[in-house]
Amino acid sequence: MRNFTTAELRGFQQICTPEGAVVAIACDQRGGMRSLLASDPEKQAAISDSDLGLVKSDIVRYLGAEASCFLLDPVCALPGVVESGALPRDVGLLVGLDASGFDTDPAGYRLSRLAKNVDARRVRALGGTGGKIMVYLRADRPEANDHNIDILKRCIDDFAREDLLLVVEFLTYALEGESKEAYAEAMPALVEGGVRISLDCGAKVLKVPYPGTPESCATINDMADGTPWTILSAGVDHATFLDQVRSAVAKGAAGVIAGRAVWKDCISLDREVTRQRLTDIGILRLKEINSVVRQSRA
Repeated sequence: MRNFTTAELRGFQQICTPEGAVVAIACDQRGGMRSLLASDPEKQAAISDSDLGLVKSDIVRYLGAEASCFLLDPVCALPGVVESGALPRDVGLLVGLDASGFDTDPAGYRLSRLAKNVDARRVRALGGTGGKIMVYLRADRPEANDHNIDILKRCIDDFAREDLLLVVEFLTYALEGESKEAYAEAMPALVEGGVRISLDCGAKVLKVPYPGTPESCATINDMADGTPWTILSAGVDHATFLDQVRSAVAKGAAGVIAGRAVWKDCISLDREVTRQRLTDIGILRLKEINSVVRQSRA
């Protein structure tokens, strides 16, 4: 693993399966999870952080046996998920540093935000194996990225000082007036460009959107040059995500850090409904992802 310290390497090993693949479940969403639990904005606003924490705890509890790691937030999920015993002792824990949502500048570019009072030391205090920072990037618009690159560099430097693993995630986004077709056509270059920016900032583990094609996955793997990279699910349906996992891992991806593609159809404010759906649907999806990762790495 390129440029890992001993401590970072140990952290990376702890978020992997025994075979060395990342099969992590992302549960650090707040606004996105509220929108799945209620369609009405007023009902969404009424869902407390504690309510979300219970939903996240159930996801961890019922999917933990098949996951190598969970990505959780320090606002709703932690420290409760750890202190309740929901997180298995041999499953890694990544702590999300980014705040929910984003600001926009006068040009309409997205400005990432950090959760309050969460840094590398706080991640360690929460029992984290490592942290995760997400920023928005438009690699084709350098003027869009200064604020977010500054956040990224500060987080990377902070975790380096603490010798703690940090996963770098970036998301792309459509510009105002940009058609779906134009954005889809630009996606491979946008993801490849985001990977380059992240690597240039010092990222040692990447969580990236699926770039659209197997050829682009191969390009990313060449660019990464030994830096582990994983793909996120971005809420696509499970069958589509399995195809993306197969494509990315076959071209060198270290695995997945997936959220909604696994649990979006399972969660409810009724905990018994959540338990049943996670048991009947979520765990089977996660087993299929594990199987695809293993087969694609062979």
